Amino acid sequence: MRAIPTQRETASRASDARGCARVETTLSGSSLAPGSARAILRKALTEWAELALPGAEHLTGGGVGDDAALIVSELVTNAVVHAGTEVRLTCRLEQETGALVVEVADHHPSRAPRDGEPEAPAARDAPEYGRGLRLVAALSDSWGVTYRPGTKTVWARLTTAEHADGERTADPYPREYVPAHDLRVAEILAPHPPDPLTARSLPGHREGPAAGRDTWLAGSYGDDWLARRDGRDGTWLGRGALSFLAEASDLLAGQLDEDLVASLTGQLIVPRLADWCAVWLEDETTGHGGWSDGTRRSDGSRLARVWHASENRIEALSRALQQNPPVPADPFLPGPAPYPWPGGALDGPDDEPDDAPDNAPDDEPDTAPGGTGEGAEAPEGGASGSALAYRLVAGGRPLGTLVIGRGGIDRFPDEITGLVEDLGRRVALAIGAARQYSRQATISAVLQRGLLPGAVAEIPGVRSALVYEPCDKGGPSGDFYDLFPAGRGRWCFAVGDVQGKGPEAAVVIGLVRPWLRLLAREGYRVADVLDRLNQLLLDDATEAADAAARALVAAGARPTAPGDGPQTRFLSLLFGELVPFAGGVRCTLASAGHPLPLLLDPEGSVRAVAQPQTLLGVVEDVMYTSETFDMYSGDTLLCVTDGVTERRSGTHQFDDGDGLAMALSGCAGMDAGPIAERITRLVHEFGARPPADDLALLVLQAE
Repeated sequence: MRAIPTQRETASRASDARGCARVETTLSGSSLAPGSARAILRKALTEWAELALPGAEHLTGGGVGDDAALIVSELVTNAVVHAGTEVRLTCRLEQETGALVVEVADHHPSRAPRDGEPEAPAARDAPEYGRGLRLVAALSDSWGVTYRPGTKTVWARLTTAEHADGERTADPYPREYVPAHDLRVAEILAPHPPDPLTARSLPGHREGPAAGRDTWLAGSYGDDWLARRDGRDGTWLGRGALSFLAEASDLLAGQLDEDLVASLTGQLIVPRLADWCAVWLEDETTGHGGWSDGTRRSDGSRLARVWHASENRIEALSRALQQNPPVPADPFLPGPAPYPWPGGALDGPDDEPDDAPDNAPDDEPDTAPGGTGEGAEAPEGGASGSALAYRLVAGGRPLGTLVIGRGGIDRFPDEITGLVEDLGRRVALAIGAARQYSRQATISAVLQRGLLPGAVAEIPGVRSALVYEPCDKGGPSGDFYDLFPAGRGRWCFAVGDVQGKGPEAAVVIGLVRPWLRLLAREGYRVADVLDRLNQLLLDDATEAADAAARALVAAGARPTAPGDGPQTRFLSLLFGELVPFAGGVRCTLASAGHPLPLLLDPEGSVRAVAQPQTLLGVVEDVMYTSETFDMYSGDTLLCVTDGVTERRSGTHQFDDGDGLAMALSGCAGMDAGPIAERITRLVHEFGARPPADDLALLVLQAE
C-alpha cells in the first residue's frame, strides 16, 4: 500500500488556434510559487528555442528571457501575497509577431494588484510587494489587468524583435565581468573587484603618495565605483537587486541545514555587497532573552560562519568577532545597527590592495560619524571601514544576527543596507525552515526507533537476516517488522505494510506491534491473532468516526474539507510462528493482503507457502486461515513488502513474470545474510532511479 502523491503544479504545453506556442500551469498559493513559475518559464523558453519557433532564439541566454523571468516572478509574488489564492500562469509565444505574452490569474478579482507609491531608497520598511507593477511597466512593451467573473488576470507583453535588433542590448557597466552561473545578475549588482596585480592595465588607473583607498578603487576600475560605493546612484541596483533576491531565495529555500544556510549567506554577500560577513546563530532554548540593553549576548549564541573576500583573513577575523558579539538594543527594531569595526583583525597587506600606497589608511578618518549605516572607531594603526548588524527574525522568533563589513568607507549606501535587509529576511526564513525540519527529523527518528524492535531475537536452529530501508529518511515509514519469543518454545515473526506513511502510519504501527506481541504471548494461534487484530482496527476506525461526528455536531455541522475526516486504517501483514524441533523447524503463517512468502529448498526450487487473504482493517467478520509446513536444513523462507515486488523500471515491476522467485532461485546454497544482500542489490539495480517506496526484507533459514 503506497500513498499516491498529488501533483500540485502541473504544466501543459500546446499550440492554440492562433498559432501560438503556450504553456499553462496552476500553482499553489505558497511561497514556493514564484520559484516554480520561473522554472516552468525557463523550461518552456528552452523548449521553444530548441523547436526553432519564430522569435524563440532571443528568449534564452539573457535579454528578453531574463526580463520575462523577472516579470513572472513579480506577478506571481503579487498574486500570492495580495490575492492569496491559487495562481494560473500562462506563457504564450506569438509566432506571427514573435512576442512573448505572460498572464498571471488569481481568484480574487475584488483585490486590485498592489502598486504603492515609489518608496525612497532609504526606506527600511519597504514591503515585499508594491514594486512589481512598476517593474512590469519598465520591462514590458505593454501590460494590463483583465477582470472576469471570479478571476483577475495581469498580463504583460514583451517583443523579442527589439532585443534581436540590439536596441536593448548593452553592457551594464564598462569592464564588468558577468559569470555564467545562476547568480550572474548579482555580479552586475556589485561586480567583483579586479585583481590588484592587473589594475595598472585598466584605463584611468592612478596612483601616488596622496591617493587613498577610494581613489585607488576609482582609478582601478572606473569612476562609477565611487558613485556606487557612496550611494549616489541608486538606479544601478534596480533590476539587479530583484534578480539577486529572486535567485538567492531559490538557493536558500531548498536548504535543510542551518549551518549550510549560514555558509551560503556568506557566499551570496561577499564580495558582491561587502568585503566580509559573519552569521551568529542563537540556541532556540536560550535565544529569547539573550539580548538586553548594555549587556552581552547570552551563552546560547555561536558564531556559525565567517566569510571574507581574502581567505587568509578569515581565521583572524573569526577570533576578533568571537570576542565581540553584536549587541543590538532591541531585537525587533527594524533596520541594521552599527557594529564596531574589527580593525586589528584586518590590518596588514592583505587588507589593502598590493599597489595601494603605504599611507592610504592615513587618509581615512580615524572615526566614523555615528548613526545607522555608519562605521565605528578604528583601532589605532588599523584600517577603517563600516560594519552593520542585522537581526535575523522569523515568525516573531529571534534566530541570530548577520553582520557585514566593507573597508575604506565610512557609511554603507542606503541601497545596500536595504538590499541586505531584504536578503536577511530570506535568510531568517531559511534558518527557521531548517530548524523546523531538524525538529521534525529528530521527532521522526525517535518515533521510528520506538516503532521498531530494539533487537531481533535469535532462534535456535534458525539463521535470520533483515533488511529495512525506509524511503523517507525524515519521517516514519509505513513498513515494519518484528521477530520475538512468544514463550513455550515458540518464536513469532511479522512483516507488515501500513497504508500511507508519516504520522498516520505511525499510529497504526503503534497499535499493531504491541497487540501482535500480546496476543502471541497469550497463546493465540496465528489465524486467531489476525482475526482479533482485524477487529481491533475496525473498532478503532469506528471510534474515530464517532468522535469526528460528535465534533462536527458541536461545530454546528460545518462541512468538512476532503481529508479532514477520520482516515481508514488498514494494512497488509505476514504473520508467522516458528517452533524448532530436532532436525528442523515448523512454521505456521498467514498472509493478509501481503506479498506471499517464498520457500527455497537447497536444490533451487521455489514455491509460495501461503494463500492470499483480505487486508486487515477492511472487512468485518472475516475468518483468517493459516498454513503449516516444515523447514529442514538449507530451506530458506523469504518475506518481503511490496517495496520489493513493485519496484519499478519504466512500466515493468520487479516481480513481473515471477521475477522475485527467479531471483531467489539463484540464491540456492547461500546463507541467510548473503541471500538478503543479493535480493536487495537486485532490487536496487532493477531501476535507474532510487526506490520510491519503503523496503523491508526478512530471510529465515533452517540450519
